[in-house]
Amino acid sequence: MPGPADGILVLDLSRVLAGPWATQALADYGAEVIKIEKPGAGDDTRHWGPPWLTDREGHETAESAYYLAANRGKKSVAIDLAHPDGQQLVRELARQADVLVENFRVGGLARYGLAYPDLAALNPRLVYLSISAFGQDGPDAAGPGYDAMIQAMGGLMSITGVPDGEPGAGPQKVGVAVADLMCGMYAVSSILAALLERQHSGLGQYIDLALLDSQVAWLANQNMNYLVSGEPPARAGTAHPNIVPYQAFATRDGHLMLSVGNDGQFVRFCATAGCPELATEERFATNRARVENRRELVARVQALLGERTTAQWLVGLREANVPCGPINDLAQVFAERQVVHRGLRIDLPHPRAGSVPGVRNPALFSRTRLEYRRAPPELGADTEAVLRERLGLAPGRLAELRACGAIG
Repeated sequence: MPGPADGILVLDLSRVLAGPWATQALADYGAEVIKIEKPGAGDDTRHWGPPWLTDREGHETAESAYYLAANRGKKSVAIDLAHPDGQQLVRELARQADVLVENFRVGGLARYGLAYPDLAALNPRLVYLSISAFGQDGPDAAGPGYDAMIQAMGGLMSITGVPDGEPGAGPQKVGVAVADLMCGMYAVSSILAALLERQHSGLGQYIDLALLDSQVAWLANQNMNYLVSGEPPARAGTAHPNIVPYQAFATRDGHLMLSVGNDGQFVRFCATAGCPELATEERFATNRARVENRRELVARVQALLGERTTAQWLVGLREANVPCGPINDLAQVFAERQVVHRGLRIDLPHPRAGSVPGVRNPALFSRTRLEYRRAPPELGADTEAVLRERLGLAPGRLAELRACGAIG
């Protein structure tokens, strides 16, 4: 059964994470994704190791784990965009493409004749998405940007970390590049929306997507907490700004995350903890009261949680239908029975390593089942095949292009 995006051709001129994350999702959905990479170097993240994938003999390959995380399902075509013949090859591929994704510096592709106006003149149906740090216009548009600085500038680090006055206080970035990843997810949804619109108009369009814009946009309730109250939210550690008790607590032998989301759950928590009277106290009977008396209630809950082990609490609270969970490391995550049952880990055949592990797309479709056939490609693995099949180039012409450095 073809995937839901079967028949869509994506030209991926992006690198690092936000763009590749988006195009990997499109590949998961069944699109054909052609990843254009610089000969001899490739995507920056190929070199972002250790750790590295090892071959069958246990030797390190040229693929870092970071690169492997975002490039499943693609074909790698090594083309030098600085070479006139390389530019022409990309133009010819763009004539056939439905989607192009790029994350060069603002205006970077214009000097190669590969900007949106150049390619839209050749293919009016092309959906062309540009990812940049700050967008295509504005006072900071020309500036570079990476995930961590966008987390900082976009407000995320101001609400992440231990509160002032407590040990270890200070702003923290999130443990994965969430500004890039969320931008990639906005890229997927906006591309699919543009393809839907194209069904009516017959035309593609240009999409300007900025890391900073997407970072600000997905702060969600924290944005609204500020916009409604006028007070910037502060760091709260693992605590929720609007719900109590909703944070990590120490148990007798470790920690757990308690996520009491409503008054009924709080009543059941108190009963499980052996203090049902706590839920009837006026100071704690409603979430509003619990937020107003957060400090005192958290101290009471912490004392209760410290009386039993994590395992004892997990059993008791789950039986009472009170949301809670262990704080797993990744070894524990992939050993979780639900993670195993859902088949989140996948293994794909790799020409040098035998197989490469990965994590499946979280979407499960009822009819158009997703299939994962291609491991992240080695640099230039598909150059000749794609140029021969897509552009009809003969072996002699391919040899000429390789000899002059236009392809690798």
